[in-house]
Amino acid sequence: MNNRISLLFVLFPLLLPSCKEEKKQVEIGTTEHPNVLFIAVDDLNNMLSILDNYPAAKTPNIDRLAARGVIFPDAHCQTPLCGPSRASLMTGLRPSTTGIYGMIPDDSIRSEKNPATKDIILLPEYFKKYGYRTMGVGKLFHNHAPEGVFHESGGRSKGFGPLPENRFVWDGFGTSDRKNYGRTSTDWGAFPEVDSLMPDHQSVDWANKRLRKTYDKPFFLGIGFLRPHVPLYVPQKWFDLHPIDSIKTMPYLADDLEDVPPVALQINDLPMMPSTDWAIESGEWPKIIQAYLACVSFVDHEVGRLLKALDESEHADNTVVVLWSDHGYRLGEKSTFAKHALWNSATNAPLIFTGPNIPKGKIINKPVELLSIYPTLLELCGLPAYTRNEGRSLVSLMLNKHTDAPQIALTTYGMNNHSVKSERYRYTRYEDGTEEFYDHKSDPNEFINLANDPNYKDEITRLKQHLPAKNAHWDTNSSYTFQPYFVQQKARVNGAENNVKVIGAPQ
Repeated sequence: MNNRISLLFVLFPLLLPSCKEEKKQVEIGTTEHPNVLFIAVDDLNNMLSILDNYPAAKTPNIDRLAARGVIFPDAHCQTPLCGPSRASLMTGLRPSTTGIYGMIPDDSIRSEKNPATKDIILLPEYFKKYGYRTMGVGKLFHNHAPEGVFHESGGRSKGFGPLPENRFVWDGFGTSDRKNYGRTSTDWGAFPEVDSLMPDHQSVDWANKRLRKTYDKPFFLGIGFLRPHVPLYVPQKWFDLHPIDSIKTMPYLADDLEDVPPVALQINDLPMMPSTDWAIESGEWPKIIQAYLACVSFVDHEVGRLLKALDESEHADNTVVVLWSDHGYRLGEKSTFAKHALWNSATNAPLIFTGPNIPKGKIINKPVELLSIYPTLLELCGLPAYTRNEGRSLVSLMLNKHTDAPQIALTTYGMNNHSVKSERYRYTRYEDGTEEFYDHKSDPNEFINLANDPNYKDEITRLKQHLPAKNAHWDTNSSYTFQPYFVQQKARVNGAENNVKVIGAPQ
């Protein structure tokens, strides 16, 4: 007995630091568990005025939100496609772990056939498990949300309307083979007449009513905005904020893709989308960017309405706010107007956190992952870590705590195609072993593929170490995306080369 007591006294001082650290983690935020306002914006790239990436951008409300907390300009999605990106974020698992590489119905994310997700606790459910009241409206998962995730659901308006009787510019098919490709919603122009006809405006009305209420427990309130997802339709007043003579097009090289592997060209084969060459010849390129910026300004205004309701509520000082987008969006970069790629313009997305005791006005220029949202929110709200999360909490970065963990972001597109982003470099490896490598210090537009340059051999070897060891087969509930590349790839994986149908995705 005496020996055991002596041993305890020896070990006790060693145990104290870990106990103290655990207490600190619980107290981040406030002594009470703070509320969460979870804001998802569809297809929003980093054209925010606070980042000064694009002079014509006008986002005063998102800028104001960022000034209240921390913004990560170098955040990256786990898949540059809406459905699998959101499935990754909400499960806390990588696509290479789950096999969810394509679009998937919300209720199929957690499937008995998928060992990785069959018993996963989805992000809003984790808050429900620990006593939060959960509410959600709009596009949060690919559609809205799986059944039963929220105590109270405002649903989502179907599609991406409202829509005019006839399209303005783009027919949705382009030069594609209509038998093998779906129809894109891509089009642009001023419609409808007033904001109140937009589903996003109606979603904010729903969320604001909940913000004005008193609750006997902390709440998790999610709101998913549809814009700036195509079609790029918003009322005329938002176009007027961006005169056409103020619009500058993106850096572009006509022969840019001559040094990339064939797989990259297959992934980028999107004939239903406007090509950059077409946009140049037709004179529509500045108009597409104008329409995108108009949609962003509209969403910014709606975010402002949401923040005003929060500021005027009793919850203003005890709410963590996170604003994120599911991926970037290319506006002519790399030959087209779409996400669907492992280049920076497709993977880079905004990420902002504000709340009690979070530093104010801080810009952290480190590569981070959207996968980190789940564990970060848990730590900020004083909840136990979920051991299944594959992402790392960002709280240490926010608080300037030293960490030995390498700061990289990993993005996946289809099975066994991965891109690793470090502070300076991007390394991409495709399923057939072909590669791309870019030095952002000298080539921020990723024009010159340096994969075969011996000067970068050591750096490429280092980044290769971050490729996932596991590459799960396609989830059987996961549908294909637009291009035949995905159909061929999934068919090879499943051993069903013949009689493969293309499932077009109208989104």
